[in-house]
Amino acid sequence: MRPAPLSSFEWVDMPWGLALQCVALRPHARHVFSARGLDVPHADAGEGWAPLAQWLGVPTDAVWRLRQVHGVAAHLDAVAPCAGAWPEGDLLATDRADVALAIRTADCVPLLYVDVRTGAVAAVHAGWRGTVAGAAGRIVGLMHDRFGTRPEDLIVAIGPCVGPDVYEVSQEVIDAFAAAWPGEAERGTWWRGRAMPGKYLLDLWTITQDQLALAGVGRARMHLAGLCTVTHAAVLHSHRVDGAAAGRMVAAIRRGHA
Repeated sequence: MRPAPLSSFEWVDMPWGLALQCVALRPHARHVFSARGLDVPHADAGEGWAPLAQWLGVPTDAVWRLRQVHGVAAHLDAVAPCAGAWPEGDLLATDRADVALAIRTADCVPLLYVDVRTGAVAAVHAGWRGTVAGAAGRIVGLMHDRFGTRPEDLIVAIGPCVGPDVYEVSQEVIDAFAAAWPGEAERGTWWRGRAMPGKYLLDLWTITQDQLALAGVGRARMHLAGLCTVTHAAVLHSHRVDGAAAGRMVAAIRRGHA
């Protein structure tokens, strides 16, 4: 059964199975947030890349991807595998129309961006470490520097990830956020304590949107799927549910109309 996303997202049937698209992003860029029907466990291999590339309309090697390391290293120029391995990083952006960008998730936050004025696009993978480092907002500044992107021209789609009602984290994670974002921490909207001391529920949905707003993106131009990967693990890949056996979903985008 398809769980209902928030109104900015719709389920679509792809050649490989069920997937999500952001309604606001659709007129500006070909994109997709896959579900369990597509599994891309590694950047460097996997049968899932071929049908995805075909749907995106580019060769498989023109689907730029990274060996994700939960950081904020960005690649904005030509990205290609070296000795069969894609480079490390978690942020991708381009203004080229002949390539697509893709990131993989199984609880972390997937973000897709389009600059409706210049046509530049971006894809970001943000786990809690990347979110502490401000990945969602960092790419906004990088796109401005490289492509002349203005924050007010961006539309950002935030795909399925672990939700605020189930994402339990330790004191160490909370301390990292409090140190990096003291002003936001004082507002008290990014996490809440649990009955067990030293355990908290972290709200990546709110944090991501707040960080985008701090980077200048209007809240009306942020679109949240509102689907938790843990809650809906029958449809979405979740590392917290499946552990080491978890597959990976993909969020992919190509410049131009769908």
